[in-house]
Amino acid sequence: MITISIVTYKTDLSELKKCFESLDSDLVSAIYVVDNSSEKCIEHFCNNYPNVEYIASANVGYGAGHNQALRKVINKIDIKYHLVLNSDVYFEPSILEKIVTYMDANQNVAQLQPYMTYPNGELQYTVRLLPTPMDLIFRRFMPKRMGEKMNYRYTLEFWDHKSSANIAYHQGSFMFFRLSAFEKVGLFDERFFMYPEDIDITRRMHQYYQTIYWPEVSVVHAHRAESYKSKKMLKIHITNMIKYFNKWGWIIDKERSLWNKQLLKELGYKK
Repeated sequence: MITISIVTYKTDLSELKKCFESLDSDLVSAIYVVDNSSEKCIEHFCNNYPNVEYIASANVGYGAGHNQALRKVINKIDIKYHLVLNSDVYFEPSILEKIVTYMDANQNVAQLQPYMTYPNGELQYTVRLLPTPMDLIFRRFMPKRMGEKMNYRYTLEFWDHKSSANIAYHQGSFMFFRLSAFEKVGLFDERFFMYPEDIDITRRMHQYYQTIYWPEVSVVHAHRAESYKSKKMLKIHITNMIKYFNKWGWIIDKERSLWNKQLLKELGYKK
């Protein structure tokens, strides 16, 4: 069985409804909506769904929000998998069965991300190299041509994304976890309010297990990239990336260097 957590903040109800429709599967045991805005309209909407549990929360951030749901399910013996999901993601419910079949057959896989597109069908680059400070902070202030060249490598744009790969960074909008792996790795790091918590949890999983990009199924993510539109969100992004690099290393990060080098070689990157 699968449990699912969705963190909301002043979320549009039509968006949430479309997301819930994607979860119409007998495999889904419970859906936890952790509402960082504690809005009554979201609570009342969730009450219409018998397998949805609404959790009113202070605005604690993305990872800390999902942790509230994970703590409820981590010791349940009948739950094998947990899906961390954005409300702006939707897909055919049948893909959940395909993912579970794959995970059951590959016991060393702790985390999976599918092929992801924008609503227009364009590929979304959601599995990436582990970032350097240049990739995530300084490139925003570089000339456009230099930033595009760095992005081409960092976001793996050179690769066709048609084959599976063991990748240490999955973007956080759809993260399918083997629940038992959290017992070894721990939950989301709550020092990160927003943005690098997905990099951090994937690389911690990757230290012990495989973290697989699996393009045999696809989902749609109506990604808004808020930090590119809002100065407030940009500040939050930069502040939390500073915390991430303080934790893992700015210039020297041997694990990052090793894993990125291995991945680029496996994917056939040529300078």
